[in-house]
Amino acid sequence: MGDFNLALVIVAIIVCVLVFLCNVYLLVNYQHPDDANQAYFPKFVVVFGLSISIISILMLPADVANRQACKHAIYNGACNLTLPMKDLWLAVYIIDAVLVFFVIPFAMFYYEGDQDKSVGKRIKSALLWVVTTAIVCALLLGILYGLVGKVDFTVRHLSSATTNFPSTWEFSSSQPCIGGSGARACSAYTANASSEKTWTMRTTFPEYVVALATVVGSVLFSIFGGVGIACLPLGLISSFIRRPKSVITRSQYIKEATELGKKARELKKAVDALHQEERSGSKGRKWRKNVKAVEKELLQLEEDVKLLEEMYPQGEKAETSWALTVLGYLAKLVLGILGLIVSVAWVAHIVIYLLIDPPLSPFLNEVFIKLDDIWGLLGTAAFAFFCFYLLLAVIAGAMMLGLRLVFITIHPMKWGATLMNSFLFNVALILLCSISIIQFCSTAFGYYAQATAAQEIFGHTLQSLRGIKYLYKYNVFQIAFIVLAGLTFVYYVAFGWRRKKPSVFFICSGAYRLLPGFVLMWKV
Repeated sequence: MGDFNLALVIVAIIVCVLVFLCNVYLLVNYQHPDDANQAYFPKFVVVFGLSISIISILMLPADVANRQACKHAIYNGACNLTLPMKDLWLAVYIIDAVLVFFVIPFAMFYYEGDQDKSVGKRIKSALLWVVTTAIVCALLLGILYGLVGKVDFTVRHLSSATTNFPSTWEFSSSQPCIGGSGARACSAYTANASSEKTWTMRTTFPEYVVALATVVGSVLFSIFGGVGIACLPLGLISSFIRRPKSVITRSQYIKEATELGKKARELKKAVDALHQEERSGSKGRKWRKNVKAVEKELLQLEEDVKLLEEMYPQGEKAETSWALTVLGYLAKLVLGILGLIVSVAWVAHIVIYLLIDPPLSPFLNEVFIKLDDIWGLLGTAAFAFFCFYLLLAVIAGAMMLGLRLVFITIHPMKWGATLMNSFLFNVALILLCSISIIQFCSTAFGYYAQATAAQEIFGHTLQSLRGIKYLYKYNVFQIAFIVLAGLTFVYYVAFGWRRKKPSVFFICSGAYRLLPGFVLMWKV
């Protein structure tokens, strides 16, 4: 038993180190060249925030493994070297909240501050914004907590007569409990609905804050996760379908590059007009609409440039480059098919286990238990994969909706061209959704994750909180998740396989990127 616990501690340490290194790798490769060798504090916040979000998701499987380390013990204290999961969960939630509501906003205000000001003035300005925001949020939370910060537990008043201790144990449908037949002797079993009562108590303020943060995260998770669970695999498959089938000739390359050059020059003219409107102060709704249109059209132009470069590889290793391109699209196809299987399994599990009452089957819970019977951590590893897949789905959904919603601005992340404010925004979004993913997984896999510290935290308190309990009672978030997943699937079947045709070209700021003989507009 002790060896198993020690191995779990070692695995947890190794995973934390690997997560940190992977996030550093992502930061280095995604960051914009303008942020190289500067903006160290925002970079630290990005790496730390991403690490916390991923580790918090992986803590749920660790919680299950931690419970299994003591499954043969009479009481949990009989085990040695087990992870203090409840303390770890509390620490993660506190860090998560501090990052989302204080550190990341401060880093964003500091990064976006006037570069001409001194460091001290930028820090002072960022602190002013953060403190003001914190005061407003604290007042709102305090008012809500004072008015509706209570939990209403539905309890049943039960009573039963006493009887002598029996010498034999016999149970049947007519005698479901000790004490002989009769409703009086088994009133705890046969109590009617009129015995139900409501037990009200005030929750603690930290629990109330976590609950509200979970609700906000659940809204975002239902939207981005529902869209992402479908677009993540279907996007990979559609990318394979729309792949370049063969290498084009030089004359075809020149023709296509010429067309892209013309479009880039049109964008340059449009941006000059928008800059002139901005300097004149006429930044109305039409101007903002054109700026939003630019982001979509520019991304389309960037995709066209990337596709053209793939179809006409150049240099001494052109053949190798084309071979890697083909292998890359084949990998997308394989990953897309595997992802589609996982997405279908997730949707089926939500319907079978969560939406239908009583559940038709434990489904994935049973699969994980059988995998654990094969090898101690095999089911836990599969459980971790399904939980982490939801995080990937949230990221994919945020990226997809960021290009299509007009009432919300999502900072897209691009390889080698992501500014720190976009990094920080997406990290805050992931951190906020990670709490809801944990709550969602602990509910969806309640049979497998029973008796864990996470299930204790996300127990009846959250689902009995006054004002929001009906969202969980009637499975509002799960239904929204399924509906959005279905709509996204229909969208991809109808439109996702086609390449979007550019319609209008605008741009708000840019630099030039050179192709051989042609100048193309490239966003900074």
